[in-house]
Amino acid sequence: MKKLFIALVCLFPLVAYAAGGGHNEHIVKLPASPKDTVSLQNGAKLFVNYCMGCHGMKYMRYERLATDLGIPVDVAQQYLNFTTDKPGDTMENSMVEAESKKWFGNAPPDLSLEARLRSSDWVYSYLIGFYKDESRPYGYNNHVFPSVGMPHVMADMEASMSKEDFHKNMADLTNFLGYAAEPVRLERERIGVYVLLFLFILFWPAYFMKKEYWKDVH
Repeated sequence: MKKLFIALVCLFPLVAYAAGGGHNEHIVKLPASPKDTVSLQNGAKLFVNYCMGCHGMKYMRYERLATDLGIPVDVAQQYLNFTTDKPGDTMENSMVEAESKKWFGNAPPDLSLEARLRSSDWVYSYLIGFYKDESRPYGYNNHVFPSVGMPHVMADMEASMSKEDFHKNMADLTNFLGYAAEPVRLERERIGVYVLLFLFILFWPAYFMKKEYWKDVH
């Protein structure tokens, strides 16, 4: 009975995932690496030019972004900051929440943690998933998020370049959002390797010590 209970507990997340419609055939893998600094820099540029009019990043500071992405702070202030904010300020916008609810139905969410909440694959698939639909208020719908209230703000960009180039830009934007959601990811993964290596080495003296302690018991 106990084993059956444990098995059911283990299977419950899978059942909930299926019942909740977790799978979407339009979700594809993000073709970008968090180690690609050029991709991250382009993604930052796209974010401030196309997204920041509605969305903010209350957990990301201009100076942190510039330092992590290898951009001189004065250059970041000139090309990535279109407000009077200082380098130490967070990347928030001035959109009034009450007004945005009137325009879009819901206030645009802060994107600081969106890539961790949804996953980078989901965000990328969403950005490339818009298609024309005259029944929608702004003329577009989305394969990943049907009946979404957000306009297709990248429509002009998509129409001005090849499909491959557009997808590359959306991958860079998503890559940046992934970085912003967890700026210490690469450092965490690097340290994790050393931790695992240390535990592997520690295992052997601990194992032989255990054998030595218990040899008389057995």
